[in-house]
Amino acid sequence: MARVVAHLGRPETPQETADRKAEASRRYRSSKTFRNLIAALLVTVAVVFVVVAGVPRGEPTPPPAPDVPALSAEIEADLGRPVLSPSLGEGWRVNQATTEGVGGTEAWTMVYVRSGESGFLRVAQGFDADENWVGQVLDGTRSTETVDIDGITWNVYRPSNPSGTGNIDYALATPAGPDYVLVYGDAAPETAALAAASVTSQIEQLREVP
Repeated sequence: MARVVAHLGRPETPQETADRKAEASRRYRSSKTFRNLIAALLVTVAVVFVVVAGVPRGEPTPPPAPDVPALSAEIEADLGRPVLSPSLGEGWRVNQATTEGVGGTEAWTMVYVRSGESGFLRVAQGFDADENWVGQVLDGTRSTETVDIDGITWNVYRPSNPSGTGNIDYALATPAGPDYVLVYGDAAPETAALAAASVTSQIEQLREVP
């Protein structure tokens, strides 16, 4: 028996029944699609939250500073003669220490920077080097004066064109037995003198090398 529809006051025709069922199906599919969309969005937001929450915060941890005394001891054992191990005091840290070709000469080079400030200071020991090596590193700059630091006479260099020497505007150099020691950078002369004084004993030992 056909269902009587209240607002029609009579039974539905077969076509009306088919139309009603089709409309109900359309509404169901439409509501299901909307719910699926909302669910997908919620899942996406949750995934993004988890990914963001898992990303480390803050600045990356800087790599550990090179162990200058340990590295210099290794080089010293290989060469059979003293190798520099400077000490600049509190506030300075070394961010590079390696043997490298500097001005065509193999050199043990340490780069020091001051925490929280700009500027740098290099201390280099040129192996089997002479004053010509210093000129190569300092772009031909010549020394016009000397300074006595802790009993050692150092040649003073003041490059007139720091941009041509890698921002080096002050340097100290002195012979050390078979080698040459160079302290250079854009730090104040007082800081360079401090670095030079910290290797006095090693320079004296080098000067005793036959």
